[in-house]
Amino acid sequence: MDEPETIDFVALERELQAVLAADEKYRRENDAKFRAIHQKVASYEEFRDIVLASHLKPLERKDKLGGKKHQPWNSFALPAKQQDNSDSEILEGSAYLPQTAADFYREWRRKAESGVEKYSLLLKIGGEQLGKIFSAEIGFGLLGEFLMVLSENFYSDDQEEVLKILNSFTSTGRFGLNVDFLSTSEKQSCAKLFQRLQSMSCNSNTSNSDACVHTSSCASADSLQSDKAEEQSTDDFICGNEVRDFRLQELMHLYMVM
Repeated sequence: MDEPETIDFVALERELQAVLAADEKYRRENDAKFRAIHQKVASYEEFRDIVLASHLKPLERKDKLGGKKHQPWNSFALPAKQQDNSDSEILEGSAYLPQTAADFYREWRRKAESGVEKYSLLLKIGGEQLGKIFSAEIGFGLLGEFLMVLSENFYSDDQEEVLKILNSFTSTGRFGLNVDFLSTSEKQSCAKLFQRLQSMSCNSNTSNSDACVHTSSCASADSLQSDKAEEQSTDDFICGNEVRDFRLQELMHLYMVM
């Protein structure tokens, strides 16, 4: 008789807390959007600032008059030493990777001072895991942050990983709406990133074409078998480039890069 499956209640509780936190964040930001609309804000930037600041709480009288501080005005800006000990133990490990949106938000905000660290965090998590974390939706304003970080810190050796990350975002909930709400500067960063990716793709195809000409001119009867193997490898490389170029064009369309 099969043994009953053991239930990990700690993991279930963690997952429940993450879902509740994500739901609370969605409701809070949604209410902030309606408030901003009713206030008839003058610009998108003002609308965006209201939504991004929706987690802030007003100071109470006892918080203003000195003495023991009971309510922090911005819990997201607390120094690392004041964070909950259990969270610190989990997040400080170099091998730790966020598993939920709530975990990611905490880790992302802890690296607010360095775009390089944010870039490294995105690459370390990878496109597949990011797609799982944000399967429901990417929080308001985060997609723009991601695109700016990727654009400002992009390195040529990271081309494949960056493409995977960009591709994973397209499968998240409300992706089209997030793209529509990108600010002007975020759209410019997105266009700049795709221009660099497209330029690298063109250079790769040109280099491969030159290699093909060189191989053909150097061919001889004695090395025919070797040349055939090289040609097969070259054909596979060209096929891979064609697939990547096609996907790059698809991504540019999805991100509305003209």
